[in-house]
Amino acid sequence: MNQEIVRTQHTPAERAFTVLLSPTRRGARLARLLTAAHLGAWGLPSEAEAAAHIVAELAANASVHGRVKGRDFQLSLAVNGGTLRIEVTDTRGDSVPAGPGTVKPPEDEAETGRGLLIVEALADHWGIVPGPVPRKTVWAEIDLVR
Repeated sequence: MNQEIVRTQHTPAERAFTVLLSPTRRGARLARLLTAAHLGAWGLPSEAEAAAHIVAELAANASVHGRVKGRDFQLSLAVNGGTLRIEVTDTRGDSVPAGPGTVKPPEDEAETGRGLLIVEALADHWGIVPGPVPRKTVWAEIDLVR
């Protein structure tokens, strides 16, 4: 009798977390810390470091370029199937950054301008979704099954 051994690959249970944060350095720092804490609690410690770096860059951009006085930015984390999706939504839909594949490196002496290059390097996929007005969402995905 032939027996076939089948290995099933377990993907993490579907999880989600969303929070509104102030568009300040403190809010961006809290976004990074919350990401690391949630991914650790969800049993994804190996993805936590890359995700925390991505969130740090996107939250910093939301605090600097997407800031509107009196309006928060939103951080969303979701695990669906074998993908971790990170979304940062701000209320400056009129200020849209360069998209995937079009981000240009800054001058050598520049002190800023590398955030989306870091996102592009760490994420498996990323992009920008405009709206609804006045918002935009910058998202990044990390494949959990490799």
